Amino acid sequence: MKNIFSDLNFQSIITNPDFKEDSVREVIILPILKALGYTQSNIIRSKTLHHPFLKIGSKKRPVNLVPDYVLKIENNYAWVLDAKAPNQNIKEGENIEQVYSYATHPEIRSNYFALCNGLEFSLFKTTGTDTPILFFSLDQIEYYWENLSQFLSPQSFQIGKSFNYNLALTPAPSPTGEGRIFDYKTRPLLTEIPVKKQAAKRHFGVHGYFTKQAWNVVAEYIKNYSQPDDLILDPFGGSGVTAIEALMNNRKAITTDINPMAIFLVNSLINPVNFDQLNQAFERVKIGYEKDEPKTKDEIKKALKKYPYPQGLKLPKGSDVETVEQLFSDQQLAQLGLLKSLIKKEKKQNIRDTLMLMFSSLLTKVNLTYHSSSVRAKGGGDASAFRYYRYRIAPNPVELDILTYFEMRFKKVVSAKKEMEYYINENTISNAQIIKNSATDLSFIANESVDYIYTDPPYGKKIPYLDLSIMWNAWLDLEVTEADYKIEAIEGGEYQKSKEEYNELIAESIKEMYRVLKFDRWLSFVFAHKDPEFWHLIIDTAENCGFEYIGAVAQKNGQTSFKKRQNPFTVLSGQLIINFRKVRTPKAIMKANLGMDIAEIVIETIEGIIAKNDGATLEQINDELIIKGLELGFLDLLKKEYSDLTPILMDNFDYDETKEIFTLKKDAQFKSHLDVKLRIKYYLISYLRRRERESKTSSFDEIVLHLLPLLKNGTTPENQTILTVLEDIGERIGDNSWCLKSGDNQLKLF
Repeated sequence: MKNIFSDLNFQSIITNPDFKEDSVREVIILPILKALGYTQSNIIRSKTLHHPFLKIGSKKRPVNLVPDYVLKIENNYAWVLDAKAPNQNIKEGENIEQVYSYATHPEIRSNYFALCNGLEFSLFKTTGTDTPILFFSLDQIEYYWENLSQFLSPQSFQIGKSFNYNLALTPAPSPTGEGRIFDYKTRPLLTEIPVKKQAAKRHFGVHGYFTKQAWNVVAEYIKNYSQPDDLILDPFGGSGVTAIEALMNNRKAITTDINPMAIFLVNSLINPVNFDQLNQAFERVKIGYEKDEPKTKDEIKKALKKYPYPQGLKLPKGSDVETVEQLFSDQQLAQLGLLKSLIKKEKKQNIRDTLMLMFSSLLTKVNLTYHSSSVRAKGGGDASAFRYYRYRIAPNPVELDILTYFEMRFKKVVSAKKEMEYYINENTISNAQIIKNSATDLSFIANESVDYIYTDPPYGKKIPYLDLSIMWNAWLDLEVTEADYKIEAIEGGEYQKSKEEYNELIAESIKEMYRVLKFDRWLSFVFAHKDPEFWHLIIDTAENCGFEYIGAVAQKNGQTSFKKRQNPFTVLSGQLIINFRKVRTPKAIMKANLGMDIAEIVIETIEGIIAKNDGATLEQINDELIIKGLELGFLDLLKKEYSDLTPILMDNFDYDETKEIFTLKKDAQFKSHLDVKLRIKYYLISYLRRRERESKTSSFDEIVLHLLPLLKNGTTPENQTILTVLEDIGERIGDNSWCLKSGDNQLKLF
């Protein structure tokens, strides 16, 4: 780098009145661009941008914007560079605003923009602050070159990971048995994993919580991105699914949460107990309760004076009542007070905590907010805090027999602990750290000591966890401080936190995750937010820290909400799992060059998901478009121009009402340029299925003659390519006839 400007005297630039913008372009900027690796083909000079918004009076006036340089990579614009005279300020002021307008123009939409005045170089991020992310004097360029290259070289950018539907997009996970080398850097993205909700006793039926990740999904991610004995972190630990599945798969675990209720639930669940002692303690509590259970008005009145229960603790605004005790009838308060007092008499802490876990779970049903469900089993339903995210008194509160349900909780918790005891016991419990702590401060964890992070953070206004946990924390005697509320990552709540405060807390937590994670290790970040701004917050913060975005995977939950049907391009039918890797030279996501029309990318996305699945539901199409829109930065345009997909789907595709899927019209060609093997596979399956319905087979020549006209708008394949795909999905009948493989009629590419 010393040789770029070795013959240039920067002092002479200051004193030379003829050294102006054109000199900056030719003498300074072009050598920098060439040294970064740009060639004439991807240096776009003086591109004219039409201002799309300006009106003067009733007439539209053409206003042209002309940046000096737009740097292009793979037909997309990576960054903008503008030359200024040596006397111009390129660190703040109007010049910055001008070049920012170039970078954010709908025809550009780049991540970065830079200015150079011949003496200095400044680099900004379009989603950042007014402060440059890199600023230096050009006579010191050799000391800044590594950083400059990391931000701006052609190798520093990536297109959205899910943009192309090709065979290598999502490779199957490779086994890591004996004799195989586990390479953290090349771990594959997982495809959607079928959810097994009730298959694990350690999670299902033990205790309700506001959000729970599917245990088997979390387990598969842990196994894919880490090895036995690795350290797994979840800084927004909640009900502890990540920590428990890490321990169940021979890993070490750290989970933190600001909610003391969450910490209590996880610790009391995983702490080993002697089952004989637990049985004996349960019987003591049961006998004591049966002996003194308050039933009559007088007994209830006496019990309320004798046994403590929460009093005077204020509930959040919007609750149907003002204090915790008003969530219960007098009978419930008296009976719960008695039961708690009996549990507290147990001397062994692990036994006492296990019984209090059962008690806490019982609270979910034994209160006036418990909404019964006629469609569920007898006693089925849930508390309003879980259903409505507020304390709402049920129209018809159900009085349940406390001892009956306490016995049910006992059986559930014992089953859970027995299921875990082989992997989580006295010898292995030291592998777990369950800590009440904020995700914004993980200072107790050493730099680069964590092997994998899987986390499901809170989402804006959706769930105010501390507010909604007041009832449980009150009965469990768990303190929630003013400091806890201040660092809780939510928007709104009792403290009415702004979106900016919420975003700042999430950003701080991502910075801490980056610090503690080892290089070449992975972070999986669950995204279930309806606001695209939050997606960009995650991506931008992660990239600014040094994470490289690898890809997002749609993980369905099997349910379609009313909000999803109302807002197809802002609400996912499930969630996304965003995957990052911590690398030393991360690449930044580059937004697609869409111009002013996104019809082509919409059609390509629809055709791609149809080809991938041999037909696609509206849900699959919606979710795929959300991923594209989020990754490539055009979700705002998608919402504006395609709020209703019905017209474009009905005009361009066939709909099977029985299967509720969209397919290509009969004998229609793909309009977009999908991978040739994927196109062949789709056409082959469609054709052979039709022949199968007609009880006919086809010769290879007939198949080729049918396919070639459909493939003419893309690369025309050789017969051998068609045969290779045909052998994968079909089987020979006789010497030269073909049909689909029996029992294998689905499109399988990944």
